[in-house]
Amino acid sequence: MQVSIETTQGLERRMMVEINEEQIAEAVEARLKSMAKTTKIKGFRAGKVPLKVVKQHYGGQVRQEIVSDLVQSTFYEAVTQEKLRPAGGPTIGNDLVATDGLKYTATFEVYPEVKIASFEGVTLEKEAAEIGDADVDDMIDTIRKQNKTWEVVERGSDDGDQVTVDFAGSIEGEAFEGGSGTDMTVEIGASRMIAGFEEGLKGLKKGEETSLSLTFPDNYSQKELAGKPVEFKITVKAVEQVALPEVDEDFAKKMGVEDGNIEQMRKDIRENMQRELDAKIKTNLKQVAMDKLIELHQMDVPKALIEQEAAVLMQQMQQNLVNQGMKQGDLQLGSDMFKEQAARRVSLGLIMAEIVKENDIKVDDEKVRAKVEEIAEPYDQPEQVISWYYGDKQRLNEVESLVFEEQIIEWLLSKVTVEEKSRNFKELMQPEAKQAAS
Repeated sequence: MQVSIETTQGLERRMMVEINEEQIAEAVEARLKSMAKTTKIKGFRAGKVPLKVVKQHYGGQVRQEIVSDLVQSTFYEAVTQEKLRPAGGPTIGNDLVATDGLKYTATFEVYPEVKIASFEGVTLEKEAAEIGDADVDDMIDTIRKQNKTWEVVERGSDDGDQVTVDFAGSIEGEAFEGGSGTDMTVEIGASRMIAGFEEGLKGLKKGEETSLSLTFPDNYSQKELAGKPVEFKITVKAVEQVALPEVDEDFAKKMGVEDGNIEQMRKDIRENMQRELDAKIKTNLKQVAMDKLIELHQMDVPKALIEQEAAVLMQQMQQNLVNQGMKQGDLQLGSDMFKEQAARRVSLGLIMAEIVKENDIKVDDEKVRAKVEEIAEPYDQPEQVISWYYGDKQRLNEVESLVFEEQIIEWLLSKVTVEEKSRNFKELMQPEAKQAAS
């Protein structure tokens, strides 16, 4: 076998392979002889068909099969011989010749060479925050809102109120499917209805009627209604305002404090907030560390690996959306939407693999156990959850992968300088709120 390699661009390689006719002929002869032992051809007993007759019947077909097998086997022999690491399968060129010997061209990508950078002088920022009494008060207010009830009022409706209505919609004077309803509750300011609907209910009392001239948004989920003007006739059945629970013994009991002690409730809430804060800080630091790994290891990434990862991400998103109630036919997803994220994930995978190889990092079983126990802790019967993980290798592998990744991050953090930056608790936990306010 003769092999020649050329670099076309980046990670792409073009390999030319030549195999002499003798090797093909020997392989064809061997397979035909094997077939002759069992082949059935009219006029001959099974296993007694002359080799010459077998060749006449199956020679061409067998040669095609042998050539196909040789292309596959010799490709991997050749890349091994040339010490190449293909990333994905090859594309066999249209120049394949198999009449007198075998010649073909295979185009493929190789894995990039990853050289771990020096981390000397590298600084990473770690966020830090303190939970104050005001933060606990805010959390209690949030919990109260999550447990809100409604009480009837006789005044006109306003922002934050819930209005119960009967409605009938029409387009160009004609009713349409789904355009009418009775006893529908609308929370003013929740932005769950089309633009103008909630605003049009403000100031109305029980028993009053109104008519709203609105337009369905261009991206409305029901395509036949998108962008069309609509007229809604509305009758108000009730107006209710929010009633928040008092912070008392009953409230504390609902929060899981058996004796209703409010200070114990505050302590429990603070501890939960601290756990969430610690997890958020850890997640953010992990993100910063991975960003730094990408920044320090700029490299070409095999397109084949990006496409494979993008397809996986797309399938995961599709499954998540279906689980949330969307119909498979309504999903308009393409793998191109995920290529940027896929490229990042592939790059990180290659970098981390090299770190593991160079530093002989192995998953720590004790840390895996600690992680499983951490996951199980919030449950009523944590021991059952622990047994559930250890009772299935695939489930345990997911935890092991998470711990292994954390170990790599720990290794990186041991090589760099980590500086803490104090942040406000609310800003750290809800960065989107900070962006909205600025």
